Amino acid sequence: MIIRSCEFNDIPMITAIYAEAVINGTATFELEPPSELEMTKRREALLANNYPYLVADKDGIVVGYAYAGEYHKRPAFHGTVEDSIYIHQNFQGKGMGTELLKQLIVEATQRDFRQMIAVVGDSANHGSIALHKRQGFELIGTLHSVGWKHGRWLDTVIMQRPLGDADNYPYKKLNKL
Repeated sequence: MIIRSCEFNDIPMITAIYAEAVINGTATFELEPPSELEMTKRREALLANNYPYLVADKDGIVVGYAYAGEYHKRPAFHGTVEDSIYIHQNFQGKGMGTELLKQLIVEATQRDFRQMIAVVGDSANHGSIALHKRQGFELIGTLHSVGWKHGRWLDTVIMQRPLGDADNYPYKKLNKL
């Protein structure tokens, strides 16, 4: 397996992985699977803003993907990113998420982002919470019963990890603030 940058041709496999998570899971609070066109637009928007977007490629097949994106629209937050990781259901628990998150942290740090936030859908998503803890994320808190999906209320778990020197110097793109 290799971790590499997402390419346009990966979108059909990414769309299928995400659709399964939307339809059957609680990691995302999205209720309808987006189309390939919509997933292409989302990818293009991330890449246009210098956010990392990675895939786990096993023998030419995308079995997982991860990206860092905007945490909040207000400019003072632009040094902070939110991560998203999705793994094909047949490859979960095999280390793909770990390798994707490790590389995502490296790439976000190289792009001068200062903090990474994980917004874990569903406090019962123990795999994602454990994955983030292993990569140095700290539990910040739980927002209780904030999403309704599959006939029940779901919590959201907030986790955070500094990138690079984090607090030791200003975010270069906003050093005028």
